[in-house]
Amino acid sequence: MAVSVARDFGRLHGNQPFMSITQSDFRKAMGCFATGVTVITVDQAGEVHGMTANAFTSVSVDPLLVLVCVDHRARTHAHLQARKRFGVNVLAENQRAISEYYARSPGAHQHAEEAGASFDRTAHGTPVLNGALAYLECRLHTTQDAGDHTIFIAEVEDVVVREGEPLLFYRGNYRGIGTPIGSLPQTSEDHEVENPGAARNGRKI
Repeated sequence: MAVSVARDFGRLHGNQPFMSITQSDFRKAMGCFATGVTVITVDQAGEVHGMTANAFTSVSVDPLLVLVCVDHRARTHAHLQARKRFGVNVLAENQRAISEYYARSPGAHQHAEEAGASFDRTAHGTPVLNGALAYLECRLHTTQDAGDHTIFIAEVEDVVVREGEPLLFYRGNYRGIGTPIGSLPQTSEDHEVENPGAARNGRKI
């Protein structure tokens, strides 16, 4: 492993010529970026449609914007385009089965309750996953095609937050959050880490 790393970093520093990277190389590199796990929920004709996603992030605090990237082939892609409103449910550490359930093909979404998923509805009819660590009610703002995905940028109209620990995803495996390492400064102005989500607190359930 050490030899492989040394070879790869030598290439980056000009000691070796660049070679074309593969999709597998790209996925491995992106897998090093640990993320939380969300389920995107959409109401379509009274039914709950969900999709597991970790390509999700905050964009702006003025206005309050988030984005999620969705494969063009995903059924949720068409639902988001049609409904223009969706929910983002940030999964808690005990909701791995729900993540795995909504990561499957929509044709396999027959018994969500067996995975532990149950839902309430917002005033707009958007499904809210019970037990999620946080929920964001989102109204579509704009879209941007990017390769084989579409970036859906949405305005956040409401949030709900509850106590608990998150479900994480790292190098193809689910993880727990682990032990805290130090603490961040009290104000985001004191450091360069972009974390617009830290600028506000949601209501607690």
